[in-house]
Amino acid sequence: MTEYLSLIENKLQEYLPSKDCTEGVLMESMDYSLKAGGKRVRPCLALEFCKACGENPEKAVPFACGVEMIHTYSLIHDDLPDMDNDDMRRGKLSNHIVYGVSTAIIAGDALQSLAFETVLSEEAEKICGSHACVKAARTLANYCGAVGMCGGQMIDILYEEKKAGIEILREMDEKKTGALIKAACEMGCIAAGADEETIALAREYGDNIGLAFQIVDDMLDVISTSQELGKPIGSDKENDKSTYVSLLGIEKCRELAKEATDKAVKALDGFKGDTKELKDFAYSLLNRTN
Repeated sequence: MTEYLSLIENKLQEYLPSKDCTEGVLMESMDYSLKAGGKRVRPCLALEFCKACGENPEKAVPFACGVEMIHTYSLIHDDLPDMDNDDMRRGKLSNHIVYGVSTAIIAGDALQSLAFETVLSEEAEKICGSHACVKAARTLANYCGAVGMCGGQMIDILYEEKKAGIEILREMDEKKTGALIKAACEMGCIAAGADEETIALAREYGDNIGLAFQIVDDMLDVISTSQELGKPIGSDKENDKSTYVSLLGIEKCRELAKEATDKAVKALDGFKGDTKELKDFAYSLLNRTN
């Protein structure tokens, strides 16, 4: 899906407010984290699911960018001293290290607002229709809020100094990591005007690659290097956090990640369009090294 990357990068810049204002440092802070790189997993999924539903993937661009803005805001806040307290993100200094904690908090808040402004924009309405925009915004709000990503983050905090069992860990990751991935998959289908049955299949795919993604993340925190990941490794063990690796071991994690990936690929059988890229994408996430 590398063909989508330049499109996504350009549109993210286009949606950012101008820096030529009194509070320009806020826009600089937002831009800093949006430009920090990353694999752009979520926006690429939105575009590819739109394509799998038989539509031009560019229809989903506003929705894709909205999801990425939410993801970026969550990373800014995750790195804060009172959260995960990480100084590095994607090989660069974390936002709060460069701009200060107060600005980083506001930048995250502003990116969240900008995400919904983008999904509900006149451009998005013109491309997808008002009904699809409202449905996409509602989907994104649900998955990033108290019963979604934010809820998962809260579970993470509640179990910081406790041993979490596999059921709690699964619930946490389904919300903290998997929710936005599912949002991207579903919103791509919504942009294409897909029916509820198709959206449910996209949800199944997203749920399973979200699980595989997190399991592999936990594995990489043990077996990778700081240079490969672009962030410190070993923090889970250092903080005595329960992870799939600490609970199940590396080999069992490999099995579970593969099983989840296979389930994700199976869900794609229900699509009428070409899903080869989505299948390849699922396996590339399974086999990633960073």
